[in-house]
Parts: sequence; C-alpha cells; structure tokens
Amino acid sequence: MIEAVNLTKRFDSILAVDHISATIRTGSVFGLIGTNGAGKSTFLRMAAGVLKPDEGTVTVDGMTVFENEEAKRKFFYISDEQYFFPNATPLDMAAFYKTLYPAFNEKRFRKFLVKFTLQKDRKIQTFSKGMKKQLSVLLGTCTKTKYLFCDETFDGLDPVMRQGIKSILANEIDERKFTPIIASHNLRELEDICDHVGLLHKGGVLLSKDLETMKCNIQKVQCALPKEDDKKLEKMFDILQFNRRGKLVTMTVRGSEEQVIAKLSVLKPVFYECIPLSLEEIFISETEVVGYDIKNLIL
Repeated sequence: MIEAVNLTKRFDSILAVDHISATIRTGSVFGLIGTNGAGKSTFLRMAAGVLKPDEGTVTVDGMTVFENEEAKRKFFYISDEQYFFPNATPLDMAAFYKTLYPAFNEKRFRKFLVKFTLQKDRKIQTFSKGMKKQLSVLLGTCTKTKYLFCDETFDGLDPVMRQGIKSILANEIDERKFTPIIASHNLRELEDICDHVGLLHKGGVLLSKDLETMKCNIQKVQCALPKEDDKKLEKMFDILQFNRRGKLVTMTVRGSEEQVIAKLSVLKPVFYECIPLSLEEIFISETEVVGYDIKNLIL
C-alpha cells in the first residue's frame, strides 16, 4: 500500500502539491488525472523518492521512501522524459537495471523487444519518443517490482502502441500483485485500465473514487415525458445534469439502475432507458456538482 499524508511541496512561491492525502491499495490500478501543472508529476516524484516533501509523508508498504533503498526496490519510476545512458542500447539498460533489481527478467525483456520491434542493439538516442516510452514500460515491467509509477506514459504513443502497452500492464496485473499508478492529463486514456481515479487540480485532490462504485451510483437516463413532469422529476431524483428537447429528457442522476427505473416507471413514460456512462461523463457530473468545469481541466 502507498500512503500519502498531508504531502506538500513548494518551488519558491509556487505551491505545487498542497497537503495531499491519498491511499493507493495494493493490486489496484490507480489513475492520477490533471492538467499540466496540477501536481501529478511532483506527487509521483515525491512518491518515488526523487523529491523530498516540504511537509507530510509518503510511505510504500509502511516505509518512508526518500533516501531509502529498500523502499525504492519495491517500485520502478517512469518519468515523462525517461533518462537513458548516452549511447546505451536496450540491452545495456537491461543489464544496468538487473544490478538494481535482481528479479529482472531478461528473457522476457528480449521477447518484448521482438514483439514491439525494438532493436536490442540500436542506440536508444535514435529512438522516437513513442519507442522510448515503450522501452521504459518494458524495462519497468520486467523488473518485477510491486509498484510501477508512470508519468504520462501513453503520451506520444499511437493507438496500436498504446493498446500494446495496456495489454502488457493488464497481463502483469493478472499474473501477480502488481500496482501501476498512471498519471495522465487525458481521462480517456485511462478509462479501460484503471479501477480507481484521483483528480488533481491546483496541487490538491479534487476527487478520488473507485470507478465501479461511481458507475453503479450514477445513471444516465433517456425518457419521453411531458414538460409538466419536470417538477416531479426534480423531487424524485438527485439530478446532476438535465436536458430537455421537446418531450425527450436526458438526465444524469444518482442511484442504482434498479432504483432509477423503479422511480421513473411511476410516471409511466412513453419509453425510457439507462445509457452506459463513460468515465468522462461521470467525472463531468461529479465535478460540476462541486463547482468545477472538468471540461476545462482535463478534456
């Protein structure tokens, strides 16, 4: 488990991370969402022990991370601009990481290089940004660490590359107790892989929830009802969003699907249906309630 308590970091007059408290359970896939400057990278760098917090603590399996080699062996950190030794090849970097992580699986790494058509003896400095991102994830997963910190890992990848990386992470999750923490400015990239998402804004946590719980407790409904039923709908439901076009009503409400349908059927609409919500729609609904327009934050 990774736990941050009142984590704070300043750079001169800029408050980059503002008293963040968060718990990341082992075995979860945690998505960290926010615009550039929201504090995602700074949070990950403190979690990885690259930066020392000004206030608060961050622990990995109960161990403080900063200047703690034992704690650092439990994770692999992939920065937005991953560092590689000058003139190094993929095999050179694998040999280096094998000295830091004894469980490094070189055989699997070589198979990954073939699968992703990355030349084992080619200098990494000649790789494209997307190829470097792929290589970083391959190295990280082959270290067999318990945690993997990913900062904008999908940025710069084409759709095929992105899906390939997601499949590797998914396989690792299935095979062992593996916990990726993935920071991104794009909510859509994380929808099909994360089970918990935290939204950072201006250095603080705006929202942190389990996705399955969120999806079960928010419904998007379309129904055909006369305008005079609008007040009844307001009384019956906790409405997050409401739109009417003629007799067609589209609304996002709180409650389980069974609860929503049971209430709605009382009004005897001409038709009604529950429509699956995207992760983006759920976050728009949740954040607008607390006064933020998420479309201006992360979309």
